[in-house]
Amino acid sequence: MAQVQDKLRYCLYARKSSIGEDRQIASIPDQIKTLTTLAKERGLNIVHTFSEKRTAKLPGRPVFAQMLEKLRNGEADGILCWKLNRLSRNPIDGGEIMWLLQQGVIKQIITSEKTYLPNEHSVVMSVEFGMATQFSRDLSVDTKRGLKYKLDKGLAPIQAPVGYLNNKFLPKGEKNIIPDPERFPLVRKLWDKLLTGQYSVAHLAEYADKELGLVSKRLPKCLYKNKFYELFTNPFYYGYFKYGGIIYKGRHKAMISEEEFNKAQVIMGNRSKAHMPQKFSFTGMVRCGECGAMITAENKVKRQKNGNVHFYTFYRCTKRKRPCSQKCLRKEELEAQILDILGRIEIPPEFYSWAIEQLKSEAKKETTSRKSILTAQRRDYDECVKRIDRLLEMRMNEEITPEEFAEKKAELAEEKARLFSFINESDNDVDSWLEKAESVFDFAANAKKRFENGSLDDKKQILAALGSNFILKDQILSISIQKPLLLVEKAAVEVNTIHKALEPVKNGTFEANFDEIYSQNILLGGQRDSNPC
Repeated sequence: MAQVQDKLRYCLYARKSSIGEDRQIASIPDQIKTLTTLAKERGLNIVHTFSEKRTAKLPGRPVFAQMLEKLRNGEADGILCWKLNRLSRNPIDGGEIMWLLQQGVIKQIITSEKTYLPNEHSVVMSVEFGMATQFSRDLSVDTKRGLKYKLDKGLAPIQAPVGYLNNKFLPKGEKNIIPDPERFPLVRKLWDKLLTGQYSVAHLAEYADKELGLVSKRLPKCLYKNKFYELFTNPFYYGYFKYGGIIYKGRHKAMISEEEFNKAQVIMGNRSKAHMPQKFSFTGMVRCGECGAMITAENKVKRQKNGNVHFYTFYRCTKRKRPCSQKCLRKEELEAQILDILGRIEIPPEFYSWAIEQLKSEAKKETTSRKSILTAQRRDYDECVKRIDRLLEMRMNEEITPEEFAEKKAELAEEKARLFSFINESDNDVDSWLEKAESVFDFAANAKKRFENGSLDDKKQILAALGSNFILKDQILSISIQKPLLLVEKAAVEVNTIHKALEPVKNGTFEANFDEIYSQNILLGGQRDSNPC
């Protein structure tokens, strides 16, 4: 064997990719060093050294192709590589290597673990190449699954933008992005200056460099204007992030609000609109009461001679169906009308707690009757099953004709299905209405505060939950409020009247008696039958 190796000429091949399965593999210099030492120990003649930084998951590596060409032309006889998976992780390249080895074009493949000869290790080699290919496939699936897990959790798999840091101290798959203690407040100052409308992007770049000393790898000392356009159009700063062309809601701490972000886009003009579309809370939901077209929204900027800048958002009819005389309405006025409606259904926390307890108490009372009903229904169901069994015995004993059997069996099957549905409905009825009722009361208790402090998406969701058929006419919004909320609104009037009467009392005497007061003045029980909840 030693004599054969002395005469053979070897190609040393080292490969490492910066992606996927090769990230943890030894570096190319380390591979070359190890293989060179191995060649000296065994007296191997290395005539060519090849290295490339490409993945072997797909065919088409140029350096790998050059090496095979040398072997086919007789300029080398064997391959020296760190491991077999350095040569291939795909079935096409792996099959070509095995074919050249079996044909004697490649006379030896030597790795740090074993030596492969023509016809001696074809099965072993095919298994090892297959394992390398399958490993790449499995790893690709696992990587995609892990990436989806991160995206669903709001963990951005990106390089942290200026003002933030990638947290490297959490376990793999849980690493998040956190504020940079040093740069976070500095970048916030840049946003504040931009939002005044008095500074150009070029001025902010100079200010960041000379006044703030904001220097990083992504924002070098020579700060370019286009880098700042990227910064000021990055949704990451208001709590979202872009990955694969899709916008995701992140779990990281937002530096600015969504409204501030939208104002910044208006200030910077049309160039920024290509990066991030404008977002409004109620577009696509409200129709014009005059022409029936959809209501849209737009931002306006008013610059005064004294340098002050004012931002406005208006909702108006698109007028796409026909000419329309309706005037636009400022966002603040529209939201004030929605808050007024939410205020009418708002209930105090004391009443919320009491109402939920009353509903749970009523549900417990129904448990006993529900059990008796279920017992009777299950008894009828079991009897129906027995009748089907008896019918089958009669047919087997030829006591009835096939036609009689088919007709009777269809009747019993229908009865069995009907009884089964009754059992399921009775079993889930109380839990279902109780869950829906709790949801309605929770909405009534918290919707107004959520609307006041929520994001654009939060406000849109609250309006959608409030009702339907949203019509804007003569600058007045009308809503068909959900029936359950109409009942809550009626109760809220009585509750708020009670609380106003108790406001002068400060010693807490009446607060301890809220249960008694509510029970005497508000009839919550008995409303369930008429409540669509």
